[in-house]
Amino acid sequence: MKIGVVVFPGSNCDHDAWYAMSHNLGQDVSLLWHDSPSVGGVDAVILPGGFSYGDYLRCGAIAKFSPVITAVKRFAAEGGPVLGICNGFQILVECGLLEGALIRNVGQRFVCKTVSTRVETTDSPFTHLAKQGEVLRLPVAHGEGCFIAEEPVLDRLESEDRVAIRYLENPNGSMRGIAGILNEGRNVLGMMPHPERAADPLMGNTDGLVMLTSLIDFAPNDYAAAGSSAFSKS
Repeated sequence: MKIGVVVFPGSNCDHDAWYAMSHNLGQDVSLLWHDSPSVGGVDAVILPGGFSYGDYLRCGAIAKFSPVITAVKRFAAEGGPVLGICNGFQILVECGLLEGALIRNVGQRFVCKTVSTRVETTDSPFTHLAKQGEVLRLPVAHGEGCFIAEEPVLDRLESEDRVAIRYLENPNGSMRGIAGILNEGRNVLGMMPHPERAADPLMGNTDGLVMLTSLIDFAPNDYAAAGSSAFSKS
């Protein structure tokens, strides 16, 4: 599988994502610069964590205007899988690919630690190899990771099974403990925890591998033909 990792000025987790996918999982990974007009011939795109454009104005608020985001939105519209991690999640929300907003953590403090999360759906390219309800210990590192949305939006995310993972110990005050959500097409996932930082035995934690391996196992053509039910385990 060929994977593109987007690099913005200020990204600091692009190498983490590149290493996890290329060295830990043996995939063909290319770096996509922020001014690229296309994503090339990749099979999946990762928007990594960091501080794109210094997080000026608001996290992800400037990055959403980068040429590569236009290409990413086109790729997503065609059914391509897009994974946004931390700042990548913030960018996906800012550019309109995902609903809701991410604001300052409760307590106004940067949070950097490993937390327990629970897989809420296996019906996605990013979680289909996980078990329903599986608990994953994943690192978080953010200052604006509190997910908020209007109640009807939250209700819709829940009823449509689009809450991908949920905090068991909520580090930032996110509404309903939401740690990651899917778009309506189920091919775009935004999440604040870092699965790429829990992908190497040398780090003492490989819980993130199930999500990254799910992405690698993803078959775009099969998914397009079968719809989201291709990932249903029921």
